[in-house]
Amino acid sequence: MLQKIRISLAAVFFTLTTLLFLDFTGTLHAWLGWMAKIQLIPAVLALNIGVIVLLVLLTLLLGRVYCSVICPLGVFQDIVARIGKREKKLPYSFSSANSSAKSWIRYTVLALFIVAIILCVSSIVVLLDPYGAYGRIVNNLFLPVWQWGNNLLAFIAERIDSYTFYTIDVWMKSLPTFIVAAMTFVVVAVLAWRNGRTYCNTICPAGTFLGILTRYALFQIRIDEQKCNKCNVCTRNCKAACINSKEGKIDQSRCVSCMNCIGKCNRNAINYKFGYSKFRISKGYKEPSSSEKINESRKGFLTVSMILAASALKAQIIPQATDIKMDGGLADILEKKSLHRLTPLTPAGSQSARNIKRHCTACQLCVTTCPNDVLRPSISLDTFMQPLMSYERGYCRPECVKCSEVCPTGAINKMTKEEKSSTQIGHAVWVRERCIPLMNKQACDNCERHCPTKAIFMVPSVAGDEQSLKIPAVNEELCIGCGACEYLCPSRPLSAIYVEGHQIHKII
Repeated sequence: MLQKIRISLAAVFFTLTTLLFLDFTGTLHAWLGWMAKIQLIPAVLALNIGVIVLLVLLTLLLGRVYCSVICPLGVFQDIVARIGKREKKLPYSFSSANSSAKSWIRYTVLALFIVAIILCVSSIVVLLDPYGAYGRIVNNLFLPVWQWGNNLLAFIAERIDSYTFYTIDVWMKSLPTFIVAAMTFVVVAVLAWRNGRTYCNTICPAGTFLGILTRYALFQIRIDEQKCNKCNVCTRNCKAACINSKEGKIDQSRCVSCMNCIGKCNRNAINYKFGYSKFRISKGYKEPSSSEKINESRKGFLTVSMILAASALKAQIIPQATDIKMDGGLADILEKKSLHRLTPLTPAGSQSARNIKRHCTACQLCVTTCPNDVLRPSISLDTFMQPLMSYERGYCRPECVKCSEVCPTGAINKMTKEEKSSTQIGHAVWVRERCIPLMNKQACDNCERHCPTKAIFMVPSVAGDEQSLKIPAVNEELCIGCGACEYLCPSRPLSAIYVEGHQIHKII
């Protein structure tokens, strides 16, 4: 019964969380956005104390149910493991702390992760976060298939004079991010196929942290050696490889409370029950020595202390801080190329480049939701896979706040349309050598006409000669950096006017 409840809840959480990453319209986030915010690492980075306390209490009460129900990467491993063991009646075996599930690897990775948060080494944080890893897998591997399916439905609907679906562009936003997502998918899938929860219990920092808490959970899976006949069935069905039926022990730090073992035992010798009852001191249970208790207490204390210290330090140093088409006759001859910006552009709501770097897990939720194709993963090493803005395919409409609505980590803070319209993320820069009136002797005022803040105005190209061709001038005090001028500039392959980012955003 417990196993069926756990599987049902896991299926619901996994399906709905996956749909969040597949929903390119952003519609589902109004109802399901909370599912991204209850993930452990995003909650830590967002300093969402309520969610952190809730997950800690849940683990201290029921064990690592977060890993087997809420975490999408954990449930994904269960799905792959279930497929992989179809031809194996008893697929797993116990792994001691000195073999494949070495404790020193787990705690070293956790320490590295905590240090990376403190020192703001975002590339390490985004690679180790299980939620962000699953988001990148869905965004890069599953989303294109989903979008092609949408386009097929749009094609069919158009043939019957229905516009229920509309065609969208399917394109690769970042080759390095795609490669990382594909490699993550292969590594996690192969490990799960062969050995179940190996990734969770050797690499995942969230799993290691919750595993420390699970040692002291009120409810745990326990073996009653008076009933157990050492048949080893529970061990061979444990995807966490944490049951040593020969000695009647369970490594609670690796147990994810999946309940598989309970359903396989035909002697009712293994149960999920109150862990501090008299059952704990039944025959076969070895009470830890004083030194072992001290060591475990130290591990738990040091880990929790480091987590809290990282959060406190981060809180102290975080700074407070319908498409418009081209005019008729101006056809795209060459594709626009991405410009090199001295200061990269970050979305309005991120407050500063430093803030988004410290908080973002590169889950790609904002990239999926952006309706204007402005956001894409960074290829820079210090902000690897985190979202940056570029205006080759569209511009950041002042009335669009989708990315701020879906971010679960505080990397992009929620804001209103009015707040966004007055937030300056950058300013326009004019490049004389590319401007059409000067190069082609052809009148052009696209940048002025499409500027939503009227920050661009046309002036004579020859001082004092009102009859000369007009060129743009920029009022940087009014420019918000939306990129309408850059996107709609007919100059190819590089725009004659582009947006240079601001390290810290301004309110105008």
